[in-house]
Amino acid sequence: MRKRRTVLNHLGTVHAIAMCNMAELAGGTMTEVTIPATHRWIPKGMTVEYLKKATTSLVAIATPESKPDWSTPGQYTVGVVVMDRQAEPVFRASIAMWVSPRQVS
Repeated sequence: MRKRRTVLNHLGTVHAIAMCNMAELAGGTMTEVTIPATHRWIPKGMTVEYLKKATTSLVAIATPESKPDWSTPGQYTVGVVVMDRQAEPVFRASIAMWVSPRQVS
């Protein structure tokens, strides 16, 4: 995410909710390309940690935190780390994704 006025807070740093949105986008994209085409997903919850002020443009990296069992509906946990231009973590999230088979109609 490029640092620009629309994502800044009153301190001139990247807004916390902008980083939450970035984490959900990264986690959702990773989940979409990871689960079988026969399944669907939806975020169930997210826990976040703000590690330091985000004063530069940012990069988010999502990785799976749990190994899913695709044979039954369940929670799939995705970790997201948001880093600044110096590759220092500024934000961390753990996103609970609910994954279940698509309904056949």
